[in-house]
Amino acid sequence: MTGVIGMAGVALHRVAILRIRGEAGEKIVGAAPSSPPGRWLSGLGFGVLFTGLTAVVTVAAIGRAWTACDIGINAAANSLTLLFLAPLIWLAGAVPWVILHSTLGRRHRRTALMTGLVFTMWLTWFLITWLGMPDSYPAPICPGNVPPWWPSFIPA
Repeated sequence: MTGVIGMAGVALHRVAILRIRGEAGEKIVGAAPSSPPGRWLSGLGFGVLFTGLTAVVTVAAIGRAWTACDIGINAAANSLTLLFLAPLIWLAGAVPWVILHSTLGRRHRRTALMTGLVFTMWLTWFLITWLGMPDSYPAPICPGNVPPWWPSFIPA
């Protein structure tokens, strides 16, 4: 006498388990998951960590550049602007990390990590030079709106 006892499925893993009882005893037949669980969000941890640090460093550097070059109305207005920018910078950096690790990171984890780090460094440089050193603002203290502490070997 052969019959199917039951079928159970795990929603995230897409695994089906069948228990078949026959003359030789009970046999369990199952299918492996089609992809590891949570693989699409594997870059989220890296994205949150690295772009969180990027947001903090970028906001601090922009604030220092604005203070050194006397850009803005006052410190309170500048702080509110930077407080508004921090989560946007964090999100703008985290999304590419998730995309990068869910595509390139499947086969080449080191390449994805190095590409993500290069992107994060470029994003930090771009935001500091674009937001922290505006060309349209008059430069009463800093020539060309480049603060005196900015390294000369890094283009502004």
